[in-house]
Amino acid sequence: MIHLEYMERQTSTQTVPMVCMHCDNPTCAAVCPADAIKRTPDGVVQSALKERCIGCSNCVMACPFGVPRYYPEIDQMLKCDMCYDRTAYGLRPMCATVCPSEALFYGTLEEFEKRRGGTPVNQFQFGNQIITTKVFMVLPTGEMQLDMDVSAHMTDPTFHNDAFDHINPFDGLETYQTGAD
Repeated sequence: MIHLEYMERQTSTQTVPMVCMHCDNPTCAAVCPADAIKRTPDGVVQSALKERCIGCSNCVMACPFGVPRYYPEIDQMLKCDMCYDRTAYGLRPMCATVCPSEALFYGTLEEFEKRRGGTPVNQFQFGNQIITTKVFMVLPTGEMQLDMDVSAHMTDPTFHNDAFDHINPFDGLETYQTGAD
């Protein structure tokens, strides 16, 4: 599942995918009291397991990148899982497959460097905590670090933490009932 955040909702249809960074030591998994969030051997942090998730939203609050979303309709946390149903079989994640500008790229660093410029970084500092991720963010050539001072952005009047709470990604989907009828 990929969450889309709107850039300038009033004036544009432009969206930004909220791609999980797949942390080496995922905070979302560490704070889960039900042990519902797992990291695969190849480093993909998956959505909460339905049968284990208790809907506490600790993961939502703990993720420094703001990726997990809790959906009360299904009582579960969902997030980007790098389209594990595709990548486990050698296919690219859907977001990278459909991105016409290759702003979302799936491949090795060597493949990336042959195609694009910029400085790929996968270490981010939040206060005193340094987080290393499976996913790289590309900065302009020569830039080595991204300012992740979250507290400075909390006072930004244009930031609204609950701006997308009214969006239901399940609207319009048919429900299927199982069992003998």
